[in-house]
Amino acid sequence: MTDLSFDGRAFINGERIAARDGQAFDCISPVDGRLLTAVARCGEADIDAAVAAARAAFEDRRWSGMAPAQRKRVMIKFAEQLIAHADELALTETLDMGKPVKYARSVDVNSAANCIRWYGEAVDKVYDEIAPTPSTALALITREPVGVVGVIVPWNYPMIMAAWKIAPALAAGNSVVLKPSEKSPLTALRLAELALAAGIPPGVFNVVPGYGAEAGSPLALHMDVDCIAFTGSTRVGKQIHVMAGQSNLKRAWTELGGKSPNIVFADCPDLDKAVEAAVGSIFFNQGESCNAPSRLFVEASIKEAFLEKALKLVPQYQPGNPLEKSTVMGAIVDRTQLDTVLRYIDSGQQEGAKLLAGGAAVEPVKGGLYVQPTIFDGVTNTMTIAREEIFGPVLSVLSFTDAADVVKQANSNIYGLQAAVWTRDINKAHGVARALRAGTVHVNSYDEDDITVPFGGFKQSGVGRDKSLHAFDKYTETKTTWIRIDSPL
Repeated sequence: MTDLSFDGRAFINGERIAARDGQAFDCISPVDGRLLTAVARCGEADIDAAVAAARAAFEDRRWSGMAPAQRKRVMIKFAEQLIAHADELALTETLDMGKPVKYARSVDVNSAANCIRWYGEAVDKVYDEIAPTPSTALALITREPVGVVGVIVPWNYPMIMAAWKIAPALAAGNSVVLKPSEKSPLTALRLAELALAAGIPPGVFNVVPGYGAEAGSPLALHMDVDCIAFTGSTRVGKQIHVMAGQSNLKRAWTELGGKSPNIVFADCPDLDKAVEAAVGSIFFNQGESCNAPSRLFVEASIKEAFLEKALKLVPQYQPGNPLEKSTVMGAIVDRTQLDTVLRYIDSGQQEGAKLLAGGAAVEPVKGGLYVQPTIFDGVTNTMTIAREEIFGPVLSVLSFTDAADVVKQANSNIYGLQAAVWTRDINKAHGVARALRAGTVHVNSYDEDDITVPFGGFKQSGVGRDKSLHAFDKYTETKTTWIRIDSPL
């Protein structure tokens, strides 16, 4: 099945279409350097066409006018389409951005399908409100779809990140224009075809590939886009908010970077489990996760034992061919990102951190882009590798002796996306969890949550929440209808 052929054309108003100016760019696999296909290099004219199609679909109510129960049935069919094409989608994701195919199948496809199904199931179970009023009035508080939603997603979890945004937006009755990352556009384009096959009308879900400056900026600046939802770097996220304000003051929601602290106290209830979670979570998806626990704080009295156990696990994460089912760590998405990871590794060494494992690029597959799982000890909170998001398999280990001090160190960062605390003391667990400035705090686990809880961050980790019923808030407007009642009774 590795000989799949791919269609890199945009998907606008229910049809595959080349960029209006005929431009395209090469989609290269990081697995082995092969050319996958040429992808439409869309620009402002293509964004205009997609937004016009989305606006027309919204205004004639071909989707928003459906009863919620009817939209639910279509969304469930959409989810079933993903499962029916699971092997194809998983292989596409792996070839496009390098993750192991076994995780693309078991995690990415399943999570995306579950997300679409969950919001479909939810939409006819979310009730509006009636306010407490005098007998002379009836006040209705209702949700309405915001209109045309622009979505820009990153390359690390292309299907999942798209699903987190398009699922609640579509379920609520909006039309969507999705701009996937130019580094991983192929599954997003395929999702649009599957949505159409499931019964989502033409024009409701459009996918326009291209570069950020050429397609993403026109989408964020578009005067006929009512809402923009972005996942990516904090640097670009700030630009998204500026562009939203410069244009039509469209609602702007951003899920941005992270430098998540993972705090292990000496009274950790299961040291082996904590080690496995720390190592497995930072190396999962090649470390290309915004919520990766890249800052590991270990209480000084157990640090030596912790690191001894951690280093024994590192060989399990040596990168290999992502197409082989035994591989647990795959390729880095492209040369630019690989160079970025290696530059941070060099920075760690230059600033005095002790390299315990990894630290080099390798080539288990000829022509591919891979880096060893890397662990630094002796890291301080002021080092570059402890302050900046690396987006690669690099773990920084810091030690501490005092709970108040470690919380201060953990919070001393521009990000606030996720965190964890390991302790058997319930008072300490609650106290530290409350003190950590993060959108999600795990206790005696890491990254074990699901679609039912919100995901997003404090500080410069973004604005708004993905997942859970809270995501509907981003894609709906709240309307009050105050009805005067002059009752004869």
